[in-house]
Amino acid sequence: MTATLHSVAPVEETERIRPKRIALIASKGTLDQAYPPLILATTAASLGWEVGVFFTFFGLPYAKQILPDGTSLGAYLVASFAAYSVGSVMVFGFGIGVAIERGQKVDLLMRATPLPPLIAILAKVLNALFYALLSLVILIVYAVVVGGIRQGLTVWLDMMARLLAGSVPFIALGFSIGYLCGPNVAPAVANLVYLPLSFASGLFMPLSQLPGFVRGIAPYLPTYHYGQLGWSALGANTESLPVSLAWLAGYTLLFLAIALRAYQREESRKFG
Repeated sequence: MTATLHSVAPVEETERIRPKRIALIASKGTLDQAYPPLILATTAASLGWEVGVFFTFFGLPYAKQILPDGTSLGAYLVASFAAYSVGSVMVFGFGIGVAIERGQKVDLLMRATPLPPLIAILAKVLNALFYALLSLVILIVYAVVVGGIRQGLTVWLDMMARLLAGSVPFIALGFSIGYLCGPNVAPAVANLVYLPLSFASGLFMPLSQLPGFVRGIAPYLPTYHYGQLGWSALGANTESLPVSLAWLAGYTLLFLAIALRAYQREESRKFG
């Protein structure tokens, strides 16, 4: 009886203090269309709800435009946002997730189980790939339904396959951040690393619209070559696929070396 009482009480307490949540989507950029979700969000927040507002109108006014090379600007932006989405799942998922697990001593508990570390890592990777795939499906469906962006099914599938397969260096980057930073620092570091990389690589806007010094450093960034994988599915890439893969392979080795070194240091400190 005692065990039953102790197991039920925390559940009831958790349900009692668990806040209500609401997610709102703002799909129009005009002020009159932005007011309703903002008013709803403010009202819900004042009632103690957790509120998330997703602004999805970025890029929609340009969805029908055509780039000088004949590529749909809307499709180009979808490929860019898709690359950013998959990369962010890997960097933030592994970077913050691993750091939190270290802070909660989950790695100590895992050593007491018969599960091999490699299997545990593989499970994390497969889970991240699933959520990355889900984000791609939602993004593409929204682009087609709301933005009216039309591409063949094989084009969308090719883009998704390239981005998922090419996400390995960002998995390694996430592990590097997770093993180098604590749980309180990892989110800030992930943002400070990934957001500037994405901006300077042309994932938020076409590279031709960025300052000259940014265009000069972009070809040396991993996110630039990752974006090329998505753009190449549309025929809008500016480098060959082997070149993109070679750069990404090099960054994978670099980030893996950093992650392995940080992991070995962690193991030595805890169990050495």
